[in-house]
Amino acid sequence: MSDNLKLYSEMEKYEIINVNDGNKFNYLGNNDTVIDEYGNFKMLILNNNKSKIGLFSKNEFIEVPWEYVKKIGSKTIIIDAEEESLKKYH
Repeated sequence: MSDNLKLYSEMEKYEIINVNDGNKFNYLGNNDTVIDEYGNFKMLILNNNKSKIGLFSKNEFIEVPWEYVKKIGSKTIIIDAEEESLKKYH
């Protein structure tokens, strides 16, 4: 298998970090990905719930277009996005 090839089963354990502000968004397996009909990644949908008690808190989600993904490392996915440029919803 090629060194550049990554399996999703391995990547789901990668932590997502925004280098612009240092925010961490848990692991890829705890978030969602949008993939087009050709199998290309289009977007990450990140759960931005900072509360540890999720019973009564509202979940906030952030859409991160794939263009903001700058590097997929050995244990992390690095994004570089300013908070104002990302779409948020509940």
